[in-house]
Amino acid sequence: MSFYIQSLFIAIPIFFILIILEWIASKKIGKKVNRSTDVISSLSSGMSNITKDSLNLGVVLISYGWLVKHLTIYKLEPLWLATLFAFIIQDFTGYWMHRLNHRVNIFWNRHVIHHSSEEFNLSCALRQSISETVHFSALLMIPAAFFGIPADIFSVLAPIHLFMQFWYHTRLIHKMGFLEKIIVTPSHHRVHHAINPEYIDKNYGQILILWDKIFGSFQEELDHIKPVYGILRPAKTWNPILINFKHLWQLIQDAYHTENIWDKFRIWFMPTGWRPEDVKLKFPIYIIKDPQEYKKYHTALSNPFLAWSFIQLAVGTFFMFHFFSILHQQESALNYFYGIFIMVHIFSFTFAMDQSKYLIFAELIKLSFSLILIYIQKFSWFGLYGINIYLIVFYLIISMTFTAYFSQKHKLILEPA
Repeated sequence: MSFYIQSLFIAIPIFFILIILEWIASKKIGKKVNRSTDVISSLSSGMSNITKDSLNLGVVLISYGWLVKHLTIYKLEPLWLATLFAFIIQDFTGYWMHRLNHRVNIFWNRHVIHHSSEEFNLSCALRQSISETVHFSALLMIPAAFFGIPADIFSVLAPIHLFMQFWYHTRLIHKMGFLEKIIVTPSHHRVHHAINPEYIDKNYGQILILWDKIFGSFQEELDHIKPVYGILRPAKTWNPILINFKHLWQLIQDAYHTENIWDKFRIWFMPTGWRPEDVKLKFPIYIIKDPQEYKKYHTALSNPFLAWSFIQLAVGTFFMFHFFSILHQQESALNYFYGIFIMVHIFSFTFAMDQSKYLIFAELIKLSFSLILIYIQKFSWFGLYGINIYLIVFYLIISMTFTAYFSQKHKLILEPA
Protein backbone atom coordinates (compact mmCIF):
# COMPACT_ATOMS: atom_id res chain seq x y z
CA MET A 1 0.00 0.00 0.00
CA SER A 2 1.46 3.35 -1.08
CA PHE A 3 2.26 6.11 1.40
CA TYR A 4 -0.51 8.21 -0.17
CA ILE A 5 -3.19 5.56 0.43
CA GLN A 6 -1.91 4.85 3.95
CA SER A 7 -2.00 8.55 4.79
CA LEU A 8 -5.64 8.80 3.69
CA PHE A 9 -6.70 6.44 6.48
CA ILE A 10 -5.34 9.04 8.92
CA ALA A 11 -6.05 12.28 7.08
CA ILE A 12 -9.70 11.67 6.12
CA PRO A 13 -10.99 11.05 9.68
CA ILE A 14 -9.07 14.13 10.86
CA PHE A 15 -10.61 16.22 8.07
CA PHE A 16 -14.10 15.00 8.96
CA ILE A 17 -13.60 15.83 12.65
CA LEU A 18 -12.33 19.32 11.83
CA ILE A 19 -15.24 19.96 9.45
CA ILE A 20 -17.69 18.98 12.19
CA LEU A 21 -15.89 21.17 14.74
CA GLU A 22 -15.98 24.12 12.33
CA TRP A 23 -19.71 23.55 11.82
CA ILE A 24 -20.33 23.49 15.59
CA ALA A 25 -18.15 26.55 16.22
CA SER A 26 -19.87 28.53 13.45
CA LYS A 27 -23.28 27.81 14.97
CA LYS A 28 -22.09 28.89 18.42
CA ILE A 29 -20.88 32.26 17.15
CA GLY A 30 -23.88 32.68 14.84
CA LYS A 31 -21.93 32.72 11.59
CA LYS A 32 -23.34 30.60 8.76
CA VAL A 33 -20.49 29.02 6.80
CA ASN A 34 -22.06 25.69 5.77
CA ARG A 35 -25.04 24.50 3.78
CA SER A 36 -25.80 20.79 3.88
CA THR A 37 -26.08 20.34 0.13
CA ASP A 38 -22.84 22.21 -0.46
CA VAL A 39 -20.98 20.17 2.18
CA ILE A 40 -22.24 16.88 0.69
CA SER A 41 -21.16 18.05 -2.77
CA SER A 42 -17.70 18.99 -1.47
CA LEU A 43 -17.15 15.73 0.41
CA SER A 44 -18.34 13.66 -2.54
CA SER A 45 -15.94 15.60 -4.76
CA GLY A 46 -13.09 14.66 -2.44
CA MET A 47 -14.24 11.05 -2.59
CA SER A 48 -14.15 11.07 -6.39
CA ASN A 49 -10.70 12.67 -6.45
CA ILE A 50 -8.94 10.20 -4.16
CA THR A 51 -10.66 7.27 -5.87
CA LYS A 52 -9.33 8.46 -9.20
CA ASP A 53 -5.86 9.16 -7.78
CA SER A 54 -5.64 5.73 -6.15
CA LEU A 55 -6.07 4.16 -9.60
CA ASN A 56 -3.15 6.21 -10.97
CA LEU A 57 -5.25 7.41 -13.88
CA GLY A 58 -3.28 9.88 -15.94
CA VAL A 59 -0.40 10.42 -18.30
CA VAL A 60 2.98 11.67 -17.07
CA LEU A 61 4.71 13.59 -19.87
CA ILE A 62 8.01 13.50 -18.04
CA SER A 63 8.74 11.93 -14.68
CA TYR A 64 10.82 13.45 -11.93
CA GLY A 65 12.67 10.16 -11.55
CA TRP A 66 13.88 10.42 -15.15
CA LEU A 67 15.11 13.97 -14.53
CA VAL A 68 17.09 12.89 -11.46
CA LYS A 69 18.68 10.04 -13.38
CA HIS A 70 19.84 12.26 -16.24
CA LEU A 71 20.37 15.72 -14.73
CA THR A 72 21.99 15.23 -11.30
CA ILE A 73 25.25 17.15 -11.04
CA TYR A 74 25.61 17.25 -7.26
CA LYS A 75 24.15 15.08 -4.48
CA LEU A 76 22.74 17.40 -1.81
CA GLU A 77 23.19 16.05 1.71
CA PRO A 78 22.38 15.64 4.61
CA LEU A 79 18.77 14.37 4.45
CA TRP A 80 17.26 17.28 6.41
CA LEU A 81 18.80 19.80 4.01
CA ALA A 82 17.63 17.80 0.97
CA THR A 83 14.12 17.65 2.44
CA LEU A 84 14.05 21.38 3.14
CA PHE A 85 15.18 22.14 -0.40
CA ALA A 86 12.59 19.68 -1.75
CA PHE A 87 9.85 21.46 0.21
CA ILE A 88 10.82 24.83 -1.27
CA ILE A 89 10.84 23.37 -4.80
CA GLN A 90 7.51 21.60 -4.17
CA ASP A 91 5.91 24.86 -3.06
CA PHE A 92 7.46 26.85 -5.91
CA THR A 93 6.16 24.28 -8.40
CA GLY A 94 2.75 24.33 -6.77
CA TYR A 95 2.56 28.11 -7.08
CA TRP A 96 3.25 28.11 -10.82
CA MET A 97 1.01 25.12 -11.60
CA HIS A 98 -1.76 26.78 -9.61
CA ARG A 99 -1.27 30.03 -11.49
CA LEU A 100 -1.24 28.21 -14.83
CA ASN A 101 -4.49 26.43 -13.95
CA HIS A 102 -6.15 29.78 -13.35
CA ARG A 103 -4.87 31.66 -16.36
CA VAL A 104 -5.15 29.25 -19.34
CA ASN A 105 -8.50 28.06 -20.71
CA ILE A 106 -7.77 24.34 -20.99
CA PHE A 107 -5.99 24.16 -17.65
CA TRP A 108 -8.84 25.89 -15.81
CA ASN A 109 -10.85 22.69 -16.34
CA ARG A 110 -8.35 20.92 -14.03
CA HIS A 111 -9.07 23.34 -11.21
CA VAL A 112 -12.60 24.71 -11.62
CA ILE A 113 -14.07 22.11 -9.25
CA HIS A 114 -12.04 23.51 -6.36
CA HIS A 115 -13.55 26.97 -6.81
CA SER A 116 -17.09 25.84 -7.63
CA SER A 117 -18.39 26.04 -4.06
CA GLU A 118 -20.23 29.27 -3.33
CA GLU A 119 -19.27 28.90 0.32
CA PHE A 120 -15.84 28.99 1.92
CA ASN A 121 -15.30 26.39 4.60
CA LEU A 122 -13.12 23.40 5.42
CA SER A 123 -15.24 21.02 3.36
CA CYS A 124 -14.66 23.00 0.16
CA ALA A 125 -10.93 22.28 0.56
CA LEU A 126 -11.78 18.72 -0.47
CA ARG A 127 -13.18 19.78 -3.83
CA GLN A 128 -10.37 18.35 -5.91
CA SER A 129 -10.15 17.46 -9.58
CA ILE A 130 -10.73 14.19 -11.42
CA SER A 131 -10.07 15.89 -14.77
CA GLU A 132 -6.37 16.50 -14.16
CA THR A 133 -5.03 13.59 -16.20
CA VAL A 134 -1.93 15.00 -17.93
CA HIS A 135 0.97 15.67 -15.56
CA PHE A 136 4.03 17.75 -16.42
CA SER A 137 4.88 19.58 -13.18
CA ALA A 138 8.24 17.77 -13.03
CA LEU A 139 9.51 20.30 -15.57
CA LEU A 140 9.42 22.91 -12.80
CA MET A 141 11.35 20.63 -10.46
CA ILE A 142 14.54 20.56 -12.53
CA PRO A 143 16.51 22.49 -9.83
CA ALA A 144 15.80 19.63 -7.40
CA ALA A 145 16.95 17.12 -10.01
CA PHE A 146 20.23 19.02 -10.44
CA PHE A 147 20.91 18.44 -6.74
CA GLY A 148 19.93 14.78 -6.87
CA ILE A 149 16.93 15.05 -4.52
CA PRO A 150 15.53 11.48 -4.51
CA ALA A 151 12.06 10.93 -5.96
CA ASP A 152 11.16 9.08 -2.74
CA ILE A 153 11.33 12.35 -0.81
CA PHE A 154 8.73 13.91 -3.10
CA SER A 155 6.50 10.83 -2.96
CA VAL A 156 6.21 11.38 0.81
CA LEU A 157 6.35 15.18 0.73
CA ALA A 158 3.67 15.67 -1.96
CA PRO A 159 0.66 14.33 0.03
CA ILE A 160 1.87 16.08 3.19
CA HIS A 161 2.17 19.33 1.24
CA LEU A 162 -1.36 18.80 -0.10
CA PHE A 163 -2.86 18.05 3.33
CA MET A 164 -1.19 21.18 4.76
CA GLN A 165 -3.45 23.25 2.48
CA PHE A 166 -6.62 22.09 4.22
CA TRP A 167 -6.68 24.24 7.36
CA TYR A 168 -6.83 27.69 5.79
CA HIS A 169 -10.18 27.11 4.03
CA THR A 170 -12.18 28.79 6.77
CA ARG A 171 -13.96 32.03 7.60
CA LEU A 172 -13.58 31.55 11.34
CA ILE A 173 -9.92 32.62 11.55
CA HIS A 174 -9.17 36.27 10.95
CA LYS A 175 -5.77 37.82 10.20
CA MET A 176 -2.80 36.21 11.92
CA GLY A 177 -0.29 38.98 12.54
CA PHE A 178 3.29 38.46 11.33
CA LEU A 179 2.38 35.05 9.83
CA GLU A 180 0.49 36.95 7.12
CA LYS A 181 3.88 37.99 5.73
CA ILE A 182 5.24 34.44 5.41
CA ILE A 183 2.64 31.71 4.99
CA VAL A 184 -0.74 31.39 3.29
CA THR A 185 -3.40 32.17 5.88
CA PRO A 186 -7.21 31.91 5.79
CA SER A 187 -7.36 35.64 5.00
CA HIS A 188 -5.06 35.19 1.99
CA HIS A 189 -7.02 32.22 0.72
CA ARG A 190 -10.40 33.88 1.16
CA VAL A 191 -9.10 36.42 -1.34
CA HIS A 192 -8.03 33.64 -3.67
CA HIS A 193 -11.49 32.01 -3.68
CA ALA A 194 -13.35 35.30 -4.13
CA ILE A 195 -14.81 36.47 -7.45
CA ASN A 196 -14.80 40.17 -6.57
CA PRO A 197 -12.96 42.19 -9.26
CA GLU A 198 -10.46 43.34 -6.61
CA TYR A 199 -9.64 39.76 -5.57
CA ILE A 200 -9.95 37.48 -8.57
CA ASP A 201 -6.84 35.58 -9.71
CA LYS A 202 -4.75 36.56 -6.70
CA ASN A 203 -2.82 34.68 -3.99
CA TYR A 204 -1.84 31.45 -5.75
CA GLY A 205 0.55 30.40 -2.99
CA GLN A 206 0.02 27.01 -1.37
CA ILE A 207 2.10 27.13 1.81
CA LEU A 208 4.35 30.19 1.39
CA ILE A 209 2.74 33.52 0.46
CA LEU A 210 6.20 34.79 -0.46
CA TRP A 211 5.83 33.61 -4.07
CA ASP A 212 2.83 35.89 -4.61
CA LYS A 213 4.74 38.82 -3.19
CA ILE A 214 7.77 38.07 -5.36
CA PHE A 215 5.82 37.51 -8.60
CA GLY A 216 3.22 40.26 -8.20
CA SER A 217 0.05 38.26 -7.57
CA PHE A 218 -0.53 39.19 -3.93
CA GLN A 219 -3.68 40.89 -2.69
CA GLU A 220 -4.52 41.57 0.94
CA GLU A 221 -8.08 40.98 2.18
CA LEU A 222 -9.71 44.39 2.51
CA ASP A 223 -12.04 45.19 5.42
CA HIS A 224 -14.45 47.14 3.22
CA ILE A 225 -14.79 44.47 0.50
CA LYS A 226 -16.49 41.26 1.62
CA PRO A 227 -15.36 38.27 -0.46
CA VAL A 228 -18.00 36.56 -2.61
CA TYR A 229 -17.14 32.96 -3.38
CA GLY A 230 -17.61 30.69 -6.39
CA ILE A 231 -16.90 30.98 -10.10
CA LEU A 232 -17.98 33.64 -12.58
CA ARG A 233 -19.89 31.06 -14.61
CA PRO A 234 -21.80 29.37 -11.78
CA ALA A 235 -21.92 25.58 -11.83
CA LYS A 236 -25.62 25.42 -10.87
CA THR A 237 -25.32 21.80 -9.78
CA TRP A 238 -24.25 19.78 -6.74
CA ASN A 239 -22.88 17.02 -8.97
CA PRO A 240 -19.05 17.08 -8.79
CA ILE A 241 -18.66 14.79 -11.81
CA LEU A 242 -20.52 17.29 -13.98
CA ILE A 243 -18.65 20.27 -12.51
CA ASN A 244 -15.30 18.62 -13.32
CA PHE A 245 -16.02 18.64 -17.05
CA LYS A 246 -18.40 21.56 -17.45
CA HIS A 247 -15.74 24.03 -18.58
CA LEU A 248 -14.21 21.48 -20.96
CA TRP A 249 -17.63 20.85 -22.51
CA GLN A 250 -18.05 24.60 -23.01
CA LEU A 251 -14.67 24.79 -24.77
CA ILE A 252 -15.57 21.86 -27.02
CA GLN A 253 -18.86 23.49 -27.98
CA ASP A 254 -17.23 26.87 -28.65
CA ALA A 255 -14.45 25.30 -30.73
CA TYR A 256 -17.07 23.47 -32.77
CA HIS A 257 -19.39 26.43 -33.30
CA THR A 258 -16.85 29.11 -34.18
CA GLU A 259 -16.38 29.62 -37.90
CA ASN A 260 -12.84 30.95 -37.54
CA ILE A 261 -10.31 28.13 -37.99
CA TRP A 262 -7.66 29.97 -35.97
CA ASP A 263 -10.12 30.41 -33.08
CA LYS A 264 -10.82 26.66 -33.09
CA PHE A 265 -7.17 26.11 -32.25
CA ARG A 266 -6.27 29.02 -30.01
CA ILE A 267 -9.33 28.86 -27.74
CA TRP A 268 -7.64 26.12 -25.70
CA PHE A 269 -4.61 28.26 -24.86
CA MET A 270 -6.18 31.68 -24.49
CA PRO A 271 -6.74 33.31 -21.07
CA THR A 272 -9.40 31.61 -19.00
CA GLY A 273 -12.91 32.59 -20.05
CA TRP A 274 -11.94 33.76 -23.54
CA ARG A 275 -14.48 32.90 -26.26
CA PRO A 276 -14.51 33.63 -30.01
CA GLU A 277 -16.49 36.75 -30.89
CA ASP A 278 -18.93 34.97 -33.21
CA VAL A 279 -19.70 32.36 -30.57
CA LYS A 280 -20.27 34.98 -27.86
CA LEU A 281 -22.91 36.62 -30.07
CA LYS A 282 -24.68 33.41 -31.13
CA PHE A 283 -24.43 31.46 -27.88
CA PRO A 284 -24.26 33.85 -24.92
CA ILE A 285 -23.75 32.32 -21.48
CA TYR A 286 -24.46 33.72 -18.05
CA ILE A 287 -21.51 35.40 -16.32
CA ILE A 288 -21.74 37.09 -12.92
CA LYS A 289 -21.31 40.83 -13.43
CA ASP A 290 -21.95 42.04 -9.88
CA PRO A 291 -20.84 39.49 -7.26
CA GLN A 292 -22.59 41.38 -4.46
CA GLU A 293 -25.96 40.97 -6.19
CA TYR A 294 -25.58 37.31 -7.12
CA LYS A 295 -27.95 34.79 -5.48
CA LYS A 296 -26.33 31.48 -4.62
CA TYR A 297 -27.49 28.24 -6.19
CA HIS A 298 -29.91 26.58 -3.81
CA THR A 299 -32.24 23.59 -3.85
CA ALA A 300 -34.83 23.55 -1.10
CA LEU A 301 -34.71 19.92 0.01
CA SER A 302 -36.65 18.54 2.94
CA ASN A 303 -34.84 17.43 6.09
CA PRO A 304 -35.57 13.73 5.36
CA PHE A 305 -34.10 14.17 1.87
CA LEU A 306 -30.98 15.83 3.31
CA ALA A 307 -30.65 13.04 5.87
CA TRP A 308 -30.91 10.49 3.07
CA SER A 309 -28.22 12.33 1.10
CA PHE A 310 -25.88 12.20 4.11
CA ILE A 311 -26.59 8.46 4.40
CA GLN A 312 -25.68 8.04 0.73
CA LEU A 313 -22.45 9.94 1.39
CA ALA A 314 -21.69 7.66 4.34
CA VAL A 315 -22.36 4.55 2.23
CA GLY A 316 -20.04 5.90 -0.45
CA THR A 317 -17.36 6.49 2.20
CA PHE A 318 -17.68 2.87 3.34
CA PHE A 319 -17.28 1.60 -0.22
CA MET A 320 -14.29 3.90 -0.73
CA PHE A 321 -12.42 2.65 2.35
CA HIS A 322 -13.21 -0.95 1.43
CA PHE A 323 -11.84 -0.22 -2.04
CA PHE A 324 -8.61 1.17 -0.54
CA SER A 325 -8.21 -1.86 1.74
CA ILE A 326 -8.30 -4.35 -1.16
CA LEU A 327 -6.70 -2.16 -3.84
CA HIS A 328 -3.45 -4.13 -3.93
CA GLN A 329 -5.04 -7.54 -3.41
CA GLN A 330 -7.05 -7.92 -6.59
CA GLU A 331 -6.69 -7.63 -10.35
CA SER A 332 -6.43 -4.19 -11.92
CA ALA A 333 -9.62 -4.74 -13.92
CA LEU A 334 -11.60 -5.25 -10.72
CA ASN A 335 -10.06 -2.10 -9.24
CA TYR A 336 -11.25 -0.10 -12.24
CA PHE A 337 -14.72 -1.61 -11.97
CA TYR A 338 -14.89 -0.70 -8.29
CA GLY A 339 -13.69 2.82 -9.04
CA ILE A 340 -16.35 3.20 -11.73
CA PHE A 341 -19.02 2.01 -9.29
CA ILE A 342 -17.98 4.65 -6.72
CA MET A 343 -18.11 7.36 -9.40
CA VAL A 344 -21.57 6.21 -10.54
CA HIS A 345 -22.74 6.21 -6.92
CA ILE A 346 -21.49 9.79 -6.41
CA PHE A 347 -23.04 10.90 -9.69
CA SER A 348 -26.40 9.39 -8.72
CA PHE A 349 -26.91 10.76 -5.22
CA THR A 350 -25.58 14.24 -6.00
CA PHE A 351 -27.76 14.30 -9.13
CA ALA A 352 -30.69 13.56 -6.81
CA MET A 353 -29.91 16.70 -4.79
CA ASP A 354 -30.31 18.69 -8.03
CA GLN A 355 -33.68 16.96 -8.50
CA SER A 356 -32.77 16.34 -12.12
CA LYS A 357 -35.46 14.69 -14.22
CA TYR A 358 -32.85 12.07 -15.13
CA LEU A 359 -32.04 11.02 -11.55
CA ILE A 360 -34.08 7.78 -11.74
CA PHE A 361 -32.15 6.87 -14.88
CA ALA A 362 -28.85 7.47 -13.00
CA GLU A 363 -30.00 5.27 -10.12
CA LEU A 364 -31.06 2.53 -12.58
CA ILE A 365 -27.57 2.57 -14.08
CA LYS A 366 -26.07 2.19 -10.61
CA LEU A 367 -28.37 -0.71 -9.75
CA SER A 368 -27.82 -2.51 -13.06
CA PHE A 369 -24.04 -2.04 -12.99
CA SER A 370 -23.86 -3.27 -9.38
CA LEU A 371 -25.84 -6.41 -10.13
CA ILE A 372 -23.61 -7.12 -13.12
CA LEU A 373 -20.53 -6.74 -10.90
CA ILE A 374 -21.99 -9.18 -8.37
CA TYR A 375 -22.81 -11.66 -11.14
CA ILE A 376 -19.40 -11.59 -12.87
CA GLN A 377 -17.71 -12.08 -9.49
CA LYS A 378 -19.79 -15.20 -8.91
CA PHE A 379 -22.06 -13.59 -6.36
CA SER A 380 -19.40 -11.80 -4.34
CA TRP A 381 -18.59 -8.12 -3.90
CA PHE A 382 -14.85 -7.57 -4.25
CA GLY A 383 -13.98 -10.15 -1.62
CA LEU A 384 -17.18 -9.89 0.41
CA TYR A 385 -19.38 -13.01 0.54
CA GLY A 386 -22.39 -14.46 2.29
CA ILE A 387 -24.65 -12.12 4.20
CA ASN A 388 -22.62 -9.13 3.00
CA ILE A 389 -23.95 -9.69 -0.53
CA TYR A 390 -27.53 -9.72 0.72
CA LEU A 391 -26.88 -6.48 2.61
CA ILE A 392 -25.44 -4.80 -0.50
CA VAL A 393 -28.36 -5.93 -2.67
CA PHE A 394 -30.78 -4.76 0.02
CA TYR A 395 -29.05 -1.37 0.07
CA LEU A 396 -29.26 -1.09 -3.74
CA ILE A 397 -33.00 -1.77 -3.67
CA ILE A 398 -33.55 0.71 -0.83
CA SER A 399 -31.46 3.29 -2.69
CA MET A 400 -33.62 2.96 -5.80
CA THR A 401 -36.83 3.03 -3.76
CA PHE A 402 -35.95 6.09 -1.69
CA THR A 403 -34.64 7.98 -4.70
CA ALA A 404 -37.88 7.32 -6.58
CA TYR A 405 -39.88 8.42 -3.52
CA PHE A 406 -38.00 11.66 -3.01
CA SER A 407 -38.08 12.49 -6.72
CA GLN A 408 -41.87 12.46 -6.57
CA LYS A 409 -42.42 13.83 -3.07
CA HIS A 410 -39.95 16.71 -3.06
CA LYS A 411 -39.89 18.79 -6.20
CA LEU A 412 -37.13 21.25 -7.05
CA ILE A 413 -37.62 24.73 -5.60
CA LEU A 414 -35.06 27.42 -6.25
CA GLU A 415 -34.76 30.27 -3.79
CA PRO A 416 -32.02 32.59 -2.50
CA ALA A 417 -29.61 30.96 -0.05
